[in-house]
Amino acid sequence: MENLFDISGKVIVITGGYGVLGRGISMYLAQQGAKVVILGRDQEAGSQLVSEIKKQGGQAIFAQSDVTNKETLEQCKKHILNTYGKIDVLINAAGGNMPGATITPTQTIFDLNVEAMKSVVDLNLFGTVLPTMVFASEMAEQNSGVILNFSSESSLRPLTRVVGYGVAKAAINNFTQYMAGELALKFSNGIRINAVAPGFFLTTQNEALMKNPDGSLSDRAKTIMAHTPFNRFGEPEDLYGTIHYLISDASKFVTGTVAVVDGGFNAFSI
Repeated sequence: MENLFDISGKVIVITGGYGVLGRGISMYLAQQGAKVVILGRDQEAGSQLVSEIKKQGGQAIFAQSDVTNKETLEQCKKHILNTYGKIDVLINAAGGNMPGATITPTQTIFDLNVEAMKSVVDLNLFGTVLPTMVFASEMAEQNSGVILNFSSESSLRPLTRVVGYGVAKAAINNFTQYMAGELALKFSNGIRINAVAPGFFLTTQNEALMKNPDGSLSDRAKTIMAHTPFNRFGEPEDLYGTIHYLISDASKFVTGTVAVVDGGFNAFSI
């Protein structure tokens, strides 16, 4: 019987592939036999991860790019096609937040740094839209392909403080749904797009929000734990199975969805 989860030989492009979550995802996919293409700005970090993947017997290359610059993405696409001849999967994992786009407990909306918020929206929203435009064009030529966007818990309900990030990720959900119809109706029902919404994972972006200077949990983190039935933060490997499912033929009739991986946070209320 066919293994619907088999992704061996698939060319998978992952933006932000050496980030806190992206790094583990890249290594996992390579271990499953995929040919992983890591996109990012940092040549050293990307090349180091490629070296680690190869030491473990996997296949990977790094392509330096900026997800907010279409021209660099087009150059990356040419390089990938010259190397592997096709693009099967795009994972839009690049993103992040910045302090200026948040509202601290002592601030109000009137203190918001609008320019910082624009930067966060640019990175998270247009840093997904532009790679999708560039790489989906090749999928349209092939009449096949899978796109997986990274959403967030903050897209499902407004969370305090992270106004810019939440707005951008909510837009990702809408964009994912829109593109499901756009790609299938105008090009091929062999092209699918979905999103994964991680709950609360400790990363370099949110560590200042989740931990006090002494390393103990902040009041915010304690509140999150009180509303998470699993009573723990997510680990990178908690995402692997969901991602694997959504990029494999096991989900070939699934498009326009947002898969929530959050230990029950979004489902829980008091």
